[in-house]
Amino acid sequence: MADKEQMDSAGDWLVQLKCAEKDQKDWIDRGKKIVKRYRDERKATGMANEKKYNILWSNVRTMFPAIYSRKPEPQVERRYKDADPVARCSSEILERVLKYEIDHYGDFDSAIRNSLLDRLLPGRGVAWVRFEEQVPNAAQMQTTDDAQQMVEPRKYECTPVDYIYWEDFRCSPARSWEEVTWVARRVYMGMDEGVARFGDEFKQVPLSSVPVGLEDLQKENSSSAELEKMKKAKVWEIWNKTTLEAIWVAEGFPNVLDRKEDPLQLENFFPCPKPLFSTLTTDTIIPVPDYAEYQDQANEMDDLTQRIGMLVKAVKMVGVYDQSQTGVQRMLNEGVDNTLIPVDNWAGLSEKGGIKGCVEFLPLDQVIQTLNELYSAREQCKQVIYEITGLSDIIRGSSVASETATAQQIKSNYASLRLKETIADVARFASDILRIKSELICNFYSSQAIIQISGVMGTDDAPNAEAAVQLLKSEPARNYRIEVAADSMVELDEQAEKQSRVEFLQAAGGFLKQAVEAAQNVPELAPLMGEMLMFGVRGFKAGRPIEAAFEKTVKALSQPKPQQPNPEMMKLQQDAQLKQQQIQADQQAEMAKAQADIAIERAKMQMQQQFEMQAMQANMAARQREIEIEAEAQRQKFMMEMQIEQMRLQLEQFKAVKQAETSITVAEINAQTTLTAQQEEAADKAAEDTD
Repeated sequence: MADKEQMDSAGDWLVQLKCAEKDQKDWIDRGKKIVKRYRDERKATGMANEKKYNILWSNVRTMFPAIYSRKPEPQVERRYKDADPVARCSSEILERVLKYEIDHYGDFDSAIRNSLLDRLLPGRGVAWVRFEEQVPNAAQMQTTDDAQQMVEPRKYECTPVDYIYWEDFRCSPARSWEEVTWVARRVYMGMDEGVARFGDEFKQVPLSSVPVGLEDLQKENSSSAELEKMKKAKVWEIWNKTTLEAIWVAEGFPNVLDRKEDPLQLENFFPCPKPLFSTLTTDTIIPVPDYAEYQDQANEMDDLTQRIGMLVKAVKMVGVYDQSQTGVQRMLNEGVDNTLIPVDNWAGLSEKGGIKGCVEFLPLDQVIQTLNELYSAREQCKQVIYEITGLSDIIRGSSVASETATAQQIKSNYASLRLKETIADVARFASDILRIKSELICNFYSSQAIIQISGVMGTDDAPNAEAAVQLLKSEPARNYRIEVAADSMVELDEQAEKQSRVEFLQAAGGFLKQAVEAAQNVPELAPLMGEMLMFGVRGFKAGRPIEAAFEKTVKALSQPKPQQPNPEMMKLQQDAQLKQQQIQADQQAEMAKAQADIAIERAKMQMQQQFEMQAMQANMAARQREIEIEAEAQRQKFMMEMQIEQMRLQLEQFKAVKQAETSITVAEINAQTTLTAQQEEAADKAAEDTD
């Protein structure tokens, strides 16, 4: 464990986060510029006096409602739409709980809207799903009519959806989302929040995030403790898919704050769905913002708008006049409605050609012509941008009177095709969030909470509620029988629900009329008509809330109606019944005999199989024993041969040693004998010499 923690230390993760940030640096810088362009922040660029045409803001505000106009509704269906009342009840319960979650809390809609805005500007939108739980500390006293009893209050359970700011999200570098091995989000936490979450160890974490303007306030009041509390620590929450664990680290702190193994037990592990991406290629998941595709044309429009603004200032009524003719100036400066202005030298004014000879205005023909050309050029540039983005004037709600209905329909279809991919991606994003929420609800919510939130006990499906909740709690089975998605979110499809209900009522009403007539003529067809009716009802989503009522009614109608008793008919029925009972008894006896014979034969076969199996096992055991004995004999034989060979080698060594010793002894004896003979010979010679 120590080696694992050392390998997955806070320093290692901070290095990986830095590498991911460096990999996305160019995209982040570009995204900041695009956001400033969308907000039209000119002071930061030193162009406060310039004229601009904010086509980016216009396009985004046009595309946003075309892609996402209303909060999506959860849609939980039986996977195969068959006659499965438990799966139908499970779908209804889970759909009601999800609907309560997204209607009661505004985080779901807010997270999708903010993520979509990030998708349309920098090019990536991210949301994060959590599970919150508050367990009550003590039981509450609740007074009833009978007696006073202790009632445990229901714990608070919720699955919030957090919007992740596009700069606060990191993931492992990859070519596609399926290759991502870890995801991380940055959270800013104050000291009190951090200590409450991670304990006293958090007091050593540096508060490196300083709000804008706080440094200036601290210079003015450096001893203020309230200003110090405004600082935040940068905490990273990392989900590692390789090791299936969540890790919390803080920038500037060397230790891991917390580590948990698979906290949410999600099928895809990550608590965030695949982000909303703009343009992607197959070599990286760093997106290309939409604005980058037409920024040159947008800059050209800004240049044209700037020139138009300068020429508009030049288009004004100015000119020169004869100073001696003061009445000309009074005509322009004074209110002269129905008033004659006297002229002192009328003869001189007449010689100059009247007022035309005394006044000369600035010629504006060329300026106005240039201005019209600039307006035309800007419109052409705008059309180029519309071709790039796919936003026609039909989507913008404007049109030309000379256009035909066919031309407008072609534009509308073209724009719908261009936007369909983005609309489908947003629908996928919302569906993924709902699937994660549904997994958390099924995994962690109590059965009592699920039933209470759904309100299913007040419907016709109340008898199936317990089994339905058990199905939701069984993870493999619920995936096989139900599926979670989000409905369409385009404003133009708002009437789809009403239209589907009208179609359902028309279809069901027409079929009921025909089914009743057929059942009256041929009563035997009533069950078939009921099944056909339910087959049609299950195909309509609008009919699902009343499907249980249809089943109840069809079942009641399928029951035979009681008729008035007829004595003769009753006697015939009794005789037929007795005969039928006798026949059934005979059949049962024959069937019991046949079943007994089959059981005996089956028992014989089983015993025979057991005997054969035991014999086979015995043979196998005997054969195994023979193999073991033969192997042991071979081993003993080999050991004996080894021992004999070893003894032979030892004997040969012993013989060699003895031979060597014997050779040495003989040589010594010979030498000693020779020496003795020499000594005796010398003694004899000495004796002879003495004589």
